[in-house]
Amino acid sequence: MSRFQVVSGKGGTGKTTVAAALALALATEGRRTLLVEVEGRQGIAQLFGADALPYEERRIAVAPGGGEVHALAIDAEQALLDYLQMFYKLGSAGRALKKLGAIDFATTIAPGVRDVLLTGKACEAVRRKDKQGRYVYDHVIMDAPPTGRITRFLNVNDEVAGLARIGPIHNQAQAVMRVLKSPQTAVHLVTLLEEMPVQETADGIAELRAADLPVGHVIVNMVRPHVVDEETLRTAATGRRKEIAKTLTRAGVTGSAALVRPLIEQAAEHAQRVGLEREQRAVLAGLGLPTAELPLAGDGVDQAALHDLATELRKQGVGEGADSSGGADS
Repeated sequence: MSRFQVVSGKGGTGKTTVAAALALALATEGRRTLLVEVEGRQGIAQLFGADALPYEERRIAVAPGGGEVHALAIDAEQALLDYLQMFYKLGSAGRALKKLGAIDFATTIAPGVRDVLLTGKACEAVRRKDKQGRYVYDHVIMDAPPTGRITRFLNVNDEVAGLARIGPIHNQAQAVMRVLKSPQTAVHLVTLLEEMPVQETADGIAELRAADLPVGHVIVNMVRPHVVDEETLRTAATGRRKEIAKTLTRAGVTGSAALVRPLIEQAAEHAQRVGLEREQRAVLAGLGLPTAELPLAGDGVDQAALHDLATELRKQGVGEGADSSGGADS
């Protein structure tokens, strides 16, 4: 089972919700998970009804069986100060650099530095052990950047290791990539049954595989139920007005003639949507990855809905492994 679970997806697909539900799912039966946010949106705090997350790990939920979900909003500036202290012992000097604006400059202007710090901090949490030699967290889940830049985000340390060929920066970058390209990691992609998100998912998977990054599940979010059977779908798709009018009349519905047109229009729209969704499911099936589906939460996502989504993810085995087509051994 992969210990580092990265969740990405096209904007609007609900990747933050899926990451939070996955953290709950993996924290069952007494396990501890850390849910990491890297985009500064405080989406995790909103989902759990908590105050804005500081740059420290804090418990935000308890899962079935007594497991705990902890959360961390990684701040690039603070992560750089940690890095300077860890490798160069620049505690007070680092704080002085922050006052001078050098830290802000480094994390916003220098290419790739921000992503190096964010991925490095998350991988440190994956590797961290207590005094007894046990992992502090059973799983670390990252609410990652969108699909369009997930490969570059995760692979930035490879570039850094190539640029800095010796020294602590090189060693740190290599250590991060050993985690990211190992069976410890799984990158899940969240999508909807719509053409653009599915295409972006397919492109993202190709890029991840080309970079030897391990792909996990494709998670289809916000799946709407089919409200009519196959025969009714076929009838609606062909627009058989007379049959529908007769059926309404036999059922005792008055004014059936006036109802036929709007009913046919709604049914035809539903039939068209079902047909398009089937096409997208076929595209996803051709990607050769395990797929899970989560239902649309009609009343919005509260903590009860999160627990329901977590249950669905457990049932469908999300988080239990990574794609064997990419990734090196740890």
